Amino acid sequence: MRILVAEDDPRLVGLLRRGLQGEGFVVDTVGNGPRVLELVQENEYDVVVLDIMLPGMNGLRVCARMREARIWVPVLMLTAKNGEYDEAEGLDTGADDYVTKPFSYVALVARLRALVRRGQRERPAAIELGDLRVDPAARRCYRGQVPVPLTAREFAVLWYLASRRGEVVSKTEVLEHVWGDFDGDVNVVEVYVSALRKKIDNPFQRRTIHTVRGAGYRLEDQPARS
Repeated sequence: MRILVAEDDPRLVGLLRRGLQGEGFVVDTVGNGPRVLELVQENEYDVVVLDIMLPGMNGLRVCARMREARIWVPVLMLTAKNGEYDEAEGLDTGADDYVTKPFSYVALVARLRALVRRGQRERPAAIELGDLRVDPAARRCYRGQVPVPLTAREFAVLWYLASRRGEVVSKTEVLEHVWGDFDGDVNVVEVYVSALRKKIDNPFQRRTIHTVRGAGYRLEDQPARS
């Protein structure tokens, strides 16, 4: 089993290398973000341990770039940060697991073995509609080759509409799928649809999210009316 440890603390790198080699792993180490991207493209790893606070390019960006490049090797995020928002951000970029320093070495090894057993899982396929591409694995949206930054909620709304492209989707269905239990104003969906149009349509002279009066929305790519 081959593992890449991306960590810039020499002491921790040494401890992990010796410990993981003793567990039967073949261990490569790297101390900066850009080099991680080079190594995962040059070599086949069973799992990557990726510190968030890497020099050159942080672990979150590295993981996002890996997923954009269709590199699905399991990733365990390792960081001194804590809190549910940091964990959510790591997982949202495409990481498979998350460990906060200081950590139990025994637990770390157990998590790594679990990721190796799971292997490179098949990721959700991106949906393309005209030149619009929505990639759920990388949580990215593109118009042609141009990345379109979206908030997490905007992406969730767009992905749901894209997954039902060509169908009329009601506001209630969007609420139930994206928000879950929600007792606020159903028109919050309009706010997000408007924001999406300003990002994925207007700058590119396209019409993608169509309003079906009294029914909801339908995703269908068309040139904007002149």
